[in-house]
Amino acid sequence: MLWVLLLLPAWAAAGISCTRLCLAAVRAATVDADAVRRHDLTLYEAAFLSGGPARVADLTLVSMARQRRLLLAHTGWATVVDPRGRDEMERSVLGAIGPEGQSRIAPVRAAAAAADCVHRLAERLVAAGLAVPAGARTTVAGAVRQVQAAAAAVLALAVAALLLPAGAAGNGVPVAAWFSLPLVLTLSCLAIARIEVHPYTRWASPAGQRLLGTLARHAGTTDDDRVYLTSVAVRGLRAVGEPDVRAALAHRDR
Repeated sequence: MLWVLLLLPAWAAAGISCTRLCLAAVRAATVDADAVRRHDLTLYEAAFLSGGPARVADLTLVSMARQRRLLLAHTGWATVVDPRGRDEMERSVLGAIGPEGQSRIAPVRAAAAAADCVHRLAERLVAAGLAVPAGARTTVAGAVRQVQAAAAAVLALAVAALLLPAGAAGNGVPVAAWFSLPLVLTLSCLAIARIEVHPYTRWASPAGQRLLGTLARHAGTTDDDRVYLTSVAVRGLRAVGEPDVRAALAHRDR
């Protein structure tokens, strides 16, 4: 009966980790349905829900470059053409470039993504139930890792139990069958989390994902520039059509 001493921690690890994951997923999915029905996404909001602060910075750079107010060289440099920002995000980009009017793109992107206006944007989306709070993103990710660790621990304990002197469990049930139950529990939770949690726990809540789909459908009824920028907001750099701009944003400083 030594195998029982190994079964108990296996069940404890599986039960605690799966419970934590379920609670974290419920918190992440909490949404104000009335606020969602009243909300129309801007391009910056769509960019944040799709790719976070970095996507917002990329969208701003692409938009300014498309309007010829900012030159993005394939060598990784940004040059200001029009020093007047039309909104907070553009002013944060211009401020990151500096008074000389030229800077490497990498630090500009980092500074723009960390700007106060992006933080306020994130807070508005969280308050509207469209974005997952930063704490919830961390909690869900940590809970998934804990369930993965629990599954590995259950498997290791099962192997250890099988290496003990051969014998059957109560009522003639094999020892492996008892360990298969907590293993199935952890693997099932991971599978459900992959389907239900993975698509939206990073930035957008389920309601945010639905609004992103609506934005993509409605974009086709607007001008071509709006459609282009919507595609960049949702899909990121792979939607950038200009080779020079795409090369500039893909450039990484050594």
